Amino acid sequence: MYQVFIFDLDGTIIDSEKIGLEALQATLSEMGIVKDLEELRFSIGIPGLRTLEVLDISDTQTALDTWFQKQQPHMQNVPIFRDILEVIKRLPKTGIVTSQTKKELQAGFERLSIAQHFQTVVSADDTEYHKPNPDPLQLALQYLNCDSNEAIYIGDSPYDMECAKSAGVDFGVAAWGLTSTTRFTNAEYIFKNPYEILQLTTPKLPQRLGPNKGRSLKSEQ
Repeated sequence: MYQVFIFDLDGTIIDSEKIGLEALQATLSEMGIVKDLEELRFSIGIPGLRTLEVLDISDTQTALDTWFQKQQPHMQNVPIFRDILEVIKRLPKTGIVTSQTKKELQAGFERLSIAQHFQTVVSADDTEYHKPNPDPLQLALQYLNCDSNEAIYIGDSPYDMECAKSAGVDFGVAAWGLTSTTRFTNAEYIFKNPYEILQLTTPKLPQRLGPNKGRSLKSEQ
């Protein structure tokens, strides 16, 4: 039975990924760079600075500021995924490991009045190396006074899964915001909805998937 449940933020707790992608697309358009949203989907799960480096943007600070300005008005009212807060309230100990910066968290997450449900929040500013590197998750484990085998990390991107594996932590896919889970062959669990997470708080754990074959946790009962 897991003692600690650590979550990614974007695409896992809040439905913000489209907002970020469209703001990035608009930012690039102003620079004369045309990209469709699918071409930018690689950016989900990594810090904005890393995204701009991959895109070979020279003036990263200006681009970051513009990107932030374009998404900020929408982040103040970003939707929270259905049922996720009700589940989080019933978990023993929780945390967040996100690729958002503290500035981004202040613009969106901290205005949603849900921060009190988490014992720690690790942002992109807190470690030198970011997901898929294990450092952010390891820092969260340190803050939560938890061993890696007592925790599970729940997210929606391959970067989240790689981060968990590198840190020696089990991984669960937040499939409620995804159209496909085919990229998560090494995940222990696939959660079709947040309430399935609560099955991991019972003394008898559900059968683990990993490496999974696209089946949900529920189907393993």
